[in-house]
Amino acid sequence: MKNKVVIIMGSKADLEQAEKIASTLKRFKTETILRIASAHKVPLKCYNLIKEYEKENVVFVTIAGMSNALSGFTDAQTHCPVIACPPYSDKFGGADLFSSIRMPSGVAPLMVLSPENAALAAAKIIGLSNPEVQEQVIAFQNNKREELEAADNELQKHR
Repeated sequence: MKNKVVIIMGSKADLEQAEKIASTLKRFKTETILRIASAHKVPLKCYNLIKEYEKENVVFVTIAGMSNALSGFTDAQTHCPVIACPPYSDKFGGADLFSSIRMPSGVAPLMVLSPENAALAAAKIIGLSNPEVQEQVIAFQNNKREELEAADNELQKHR
């Protein structure tokens, strides 16, 4: 698997979420490509992008809110892993996430709501065949553990 993640956004409104994912992926020394292609509005463009990038055995991350056809569409068209990272909105009380969760048989995108965790999931997938990325994942996780221990130690000092 190539050390590359392709982030496909349903619209430019998803750019902030995509940039958070891309920023975290830099920590894992992973190349990131950002593209905009709605499965509803430009399905042929979306299909062509998927077919273009899957030749490189990438991980796809899809970002689309409301009716998230993008994640299922992407997953149904490729053999590569797909991680859905829809932006959460209180506007619909979480009901909009059902379009990312409920998939037909044979369509299995993973769903991770946190941009940082979506990047981590992508890095873990890449790390299965790339020792350098796997080392970065291990270091990232160790750092998170150390941050937690430091926070607990600080708390105990002030109690």
